[in-house]
Amino acid sequence: MLSPEAESVVLLTAVLGEQASDSPKPLTTSEWAAFAQMLQGRGMRPADLQKPDGVRAIDGWQHRKITTERLRRLLDRGTALAWCVERWERSGLWLLVRSDAAYPRQLKRRLGWKCPPLLFGCGSRALLAEPGLAVVGARNAMQDDLEFAASLGQQAAANGHSVVSGGAKGVDEAAMLGSLEAEGAAVGVLAAGLQRAATFRKWRDALERGALSLISPFGPTAGFSPGNAMGRNRYIYCLATAAVVVASAHGSGGTWAGAVENLRHGWVPLWVRPSKAAASGNAALVAQRADAGWRGTAPTSST
Repeated sequence: MLSPEAESVVLLTAVLGEQASDSPKPLTTSEWAAFAQMLQGRGMRPADLQKPDGVRAIDGWQHRKITTERLRRLLDRGTALAWCVERWERSGLWLLVRSDAAYPRQLKRRLGWKCPPLLFGCGSRALLAEPGLAVVGARNAMQDDLEFAASLGQQAAANGHSVVSGGAKGVDEAAMLGSLEAEGAAVGVLAAGLQRAATFRKWRDALERGALSLISPFGPTAGFSPGNAMGRNRYIYCLATAAVVVASAHGSGGTWAGAVENLRHGWVPLWVRPSKAAASGNAALVAQRADAGWRGTAPTSST
């Protein structure tokens, strides 16, 4: 059962079942940031909005996209929410809102109001607070890159660190499975299909023994979109203590965009695997201040 606080956040920010063309659109992360700051400034909590005349308490606040009518329609989705919560629980899924004690502190510390208001997940929540090595790279990586990623996963496990990655085929999957097969742990930040991924045979044993956490800032049944895939990259970096780029295209793609964003903000130290491929973006990332090569150990501090 959700707390009143969590219920309000889910109603305002989550897609609940099939969306009709005239359904109100849930608040985006940036819209929620503006709205939550306004509530905080008025000494209010999200749960206050469900009290009688709760929405009227914010009369006078103006936002180009967040109207009181939109808020009321979103909050009036209690039946849809109850149905979704029952389905999520049957699937073994859980959710965290930003005010929950188990919500990853490093996300709030590094992203502030830009961190997602809601995280869906399955598996071990405790892993979200553990030191982790982010390993990222292309889906269509060469076999040598996949073997290198798996080796990184094994090294992380040997040093007591989890692997944090995106759960996609290619480098992500190789690194996560490398760690899990070496009796280590992994966190997968998914861009789509959390509910379906929770049933995959490759993850099942690790989920059952508490060695894996699969999370997503998007709905459990959300389909793939390039925007979501790009948007989740920052969460991979911000959940880790260090990162390694195994293989990246030059100037395009999610791996490149995520690495450049991390370099710009300085969230975690970034290493890049040396590459001789002409089309590789690895050397270009080094030129943008990433470190060449991997030293084999990860920082233990999450600051």
